[in-house]
Amino acid sequence: MKRYSAFAIAREAVRYHTGWERAWRAPEPKKKYDAIIIGAGGHGLATAYYLGKNFGITNVAILEKGWLGGGNTGRNTTIIRSNYLQDPSAALYEKSRSLYETMSQDLNYNVMFSPRGVIMLAQTHHEVRGYQRTAHANALQGVQTEWIGPQKVKELCSIINLDGPRYPVLGGLWQARGGTARHDAVAWGYARACSDMGMDVIQQCEVTAIRREGGKVVGVDTTKGAIDCDKLGIVVAGHSGDLAAKAGFRLPLESVALQALVSEPIKPAMDVVIMANTVHGYLSQSDKGEMVIGGGTDGYNNYTQRGSFHHVEETVRALNETFPMLSRLKMLRQWGGIVDVTGDRSPILSKTPVDGVFINCGWGTGGFKAIPGSGWAMAELMAKGHSPLTDEFGMERFIEGRFIDESVAAGVAH
Repeated sequence: MKRYSAFAIAREAVRYHTGWERAWRAPEPKKKYDAIIIGAGGHGLATAYYLGKNFGITNVAILEKGWLGGGNTGRNTTIIRSNYLQDPSAALYEKSRSLYETMSQDLNYNVMFSPRGVIMLAQTHHEVRGYQRTAHANALQGVQTEWIGPQKVKELCSIINLDGPRYPVLGGLWQARGGTARHDAVAWGYARACSDMGMDVIQQCEVTAIRREGGKVVGVDTTKGAIDCDKLGIVVAGHSGDLAAKAGFRLPLESVALQALVSEPIKPAMDVVIMANTVHGYLSQSDKGEMVIGGGTDGYNNYTQRGSFHHVEETVRALNETFPMLSRLKMLRQWGGIVDVTGDRSPILSKTPVDGVFINCGWGTGGFKAIPGSGWAMAELMAKGHSPLTDEFGMERFIEGRFIDESVAAGVAH
């Protein structure tokens, strides 16, 4: 694989860009792999990448029923942060955030990581106490965050209205090293690196059955034929329950739509990420000038990738009070993604009742920020059968009552 660089761009410009290679190969599946990853989104590709980089396991296939990065990886608002209250969550998300910082160099692919900082607004006295508690917990965890007052919030984001009659800004939890990255580039960078290691990224290849013998996985049946494997990783977000059923077990999940939208592009107006959990809305500005707006999940289980207008209207109506300038903008486009949600709003990174089958799911609305950390932990779990980052996130916690309840801790599942 040729390295991308300023010199490569100059060289190809001279010869009319005729020397560029495919970013990743498009192979036919082999008869057998050491490991198969189902799902070529960010989490699945990251798992395959770290299997190769950290453990030398490169006889790997990543199977995708659609196109690479066409699921939730391409349907999110790209927020990266690690300011979680619970220790297992903070460790996993902080590992992920730190990997984002060097990802462009590691992959030789610009993922456009922007450490612009994230503010989680406190708009009730309950939130003030909660975020101050989180700031203290983060200090013990080694995660750099701080509590800031309303005037500091105004300094960091000049377009905000501090004195909304329903939602006054009382302060915020500030993580200066949080930010955003380009979601498509994350998937493409991992895919390119996996392909360069000899892994097969196989698109338009739906898994129709998971084959077992004596309680152990032996392969999968796909729309491109049967493929054998020694280990299988299921990393398919909202469709995790369907794949688990094919393997013969159930998951404590529900799938719902999560919606987002972008405005028409405008001149630079804010250079931080704002999350307003009281109104369940979050806001940043993209490199193209669009205001990227996200809201909460639908109130009913569904697999739609369209969403519904009433949810968009509810989110924008609330944000307009805190950011009055939004009322003058037009919506450019809107979309939805299918998120998988657990009862405690924390993920599942776990072995399963089927020997050789591993599951990575349950990220809810916080999946993008976790991509590299999730891949790192899942790869270690698959390669060694154990990872300190996944110990607390096993399936058995729902039987044993060991919940990692971020829904209570954060008041929101992002």
